[in-house]
Amino acid sequence: MGLAANIRRDIKFAGGLFRLLKRIKPIALDSDVLVCDDLEEAIDKFGPNIAVEDEHRKLTYREFEALANRYANWAKGRNLKRSDVIALVMHNRVEYVAAWFGFSKVGIATALINNNLGGAALAHCLSLSGAFNVVTDEDCWRAVEEARPLVDRNLMLWVHGLGEENETNARRDLDNAVRSASSVRPDRAIRQGLTNRDTALFIFTSGTTGLPKAARIPHSRARTYMRAFAGATASTTKDALYNCLPLYHSTGGLVGVGAVLLNGGRLITRRRFSATHFWPDVKASGATMFIYIGELCRYLVNSPPNEDERAHKLRLAFGNGLRPDVWPEFQSRFGIKDILEFYGSTEGNVSLFNFDGKAGAIGRVPGFLKSQINIRLIALDPETGEPMRGSDGLCRQVPTGETGEAIGLIANDIRHDFTGYADRKASEKKILSDVFKRGDRWFRTGDLMRQDREGYLYFMDRLGDTFRWKGENVSTTEVEQRLSEAPGVQEVIAYGVSVPGQDGKAGMVGLVLGGKFDAAGFAAWADEQLPSYARPVFVRLLKSADTTGTFKYRKVDLVADGFDPAKVDGPVYVRGGKAGYQKLTAKAHESILSGETRL
Repeated sequence: MGLAANIRRDIKFAGGLFRLLKRIKPIALDSDVLVCDDLEEAIDKFGPNIAVEDEHRKLTYREFEALANRYANWAKGRNLKRSDVIALVMHNRVEYVAAWFGFSKVGIATALINNNLGGAALAHCLSLSGAFNVVTDEDCWRAVEEARPLVDRNLMLWVHGLGEENETNARRDLDNAVRSASSVRPDRAIRQGLTNRDTALFIFTSGTTGLPKAARIPHSRARTYMRAFAGATASTTKDALYNCLPLYHSTGGLVGVGAVLLNGGRLITRRRFSATHFWPDVKASGATMFIYIGELCRYLVNSPPNEDERAHKLRLAFGNGLRPDVWPEFQSRFGIKDILEFYGSTEGNVSLFNFDGKAGAIGRVPGFLKSQINIRLIALDPETGEPMRGSDGLCRQVPTGETGEAIGLIANDIRHDFTGYADRKASEKKILSDVFKRGDRWFRTGDLMRQDREGYLYFMDRLGDTFRWKGENVSTTEVEQRLSEAPGVQEVIAYGVSVPGQDGKAGMVGLVLGGKFDAAGFAAWADEQLPSYARPVFVRLLKSADTTGTFKYRKVDLVADGFDPAKVDGPVYVRGGKAGYQKLTAKAHESILSGETRL
């Protein structure tokens, strides 16, 4: 790259970083200005503009706040108090953000729970949230009811669209209750004494092992997410963001929301992503920005041509996980001028931005900012996955070009704050001490990265027993726990396998059975116990399960074999067919490798 090109690149990077830092600079941990104050400021400034729309209606900023105020005053009228938690289990709709925004106005935290969960996993999240009240909708309340007996407390369900015929003493329709509440903005004195250190939200993440963990999102972090992208995207009142990501995730629910609502733009939320309807909907809605996870971009690239795919007004796509091989075609085929890839985790304190648009990079740390950006890559023991320490007991950074685990310094300010999970023990497991000097503390991301000589960073893999599929983290521990109780199953080993042309890794399980494999029964059990993205794509039948000296399953050889019938000793099944799973033949295997068969 020539000198002029380097200068242009650095100017573009510096401009994006300046806009971001300017927006988050006012945030202080002990400030009493909360996330609801930021939103109220936008409402006072942009009142008549359209704020949010879904498939059914549009609300101006004033109407959006009036709805939020009704939620706030309804909760207050129910004698809910500061520090209480309300669980929100709902699909994307205009009420979603209005609900948690309203609850934050009266000091109540909201637990945003994955609406794909059911059974024990949903019950676990409801229990962990500490909520006694659940706000849900006509499509989700039955799953909550089924999980209710497994929750460790009595729950009161408040359901949008329930109808009188389905009401009980412990389940009420919410529409009339909210509609009858006052639309007047609650007095700010109600939240007097609260600071940015207090909890605004709980957002659940699968973590590296076990069931979902509740990441505690204080007002400081919620504000940082929202303000950072209001600055990074340079959005204006003329922008409209197409957001079909789930609002229970930090990417769709905070990053996407803040990017437009704090600057007077329009949030277009959709219940779910549809590759078929995406471009016609983007065109019809007049969207100028799109927030993605990489999997969605791959779906679009692999979809047949659509007459509207270049007839849109998109100026920017931003998100995370856009693969290097998908990026160029995604950008050129659909005529998207700028792509802003970023890296971050819900609970962590490490974030990166690729303001330059370098295909495949998750961010960049220029040499002139190396000491200012909160990320280091440390060497790990290849056998144990633990940090390698020298004779002085301290960790060492990996050289340029080599892969290491990304970590972020923990300190008492906005850039370095680590709030962790609701479970203190889970938080402690993510903290590494005595890293570069005695007494320092660093957050372990669990992500392996490498950095090139120009400062660009690239995501390489995840540590531990988690892999990503369909844009979601899948915990092998949870899969093993759920499927170990399936009829006829004696042992389960879960892992991810790479599939050419697919983002992430497809789920595969090795099963030790007590008899013949009941494909239909196993498929039905998986459907009942696991969300769609966690259900095994491949099944391998094993005679026995090899374990280590500490009784941990040996997965290395299984991962190496993958789903190739020629390498595997015993039958391999793939999801599909009338029985739920069908035997994987050599011809079917080749069809998957060539991309003819999509998983």
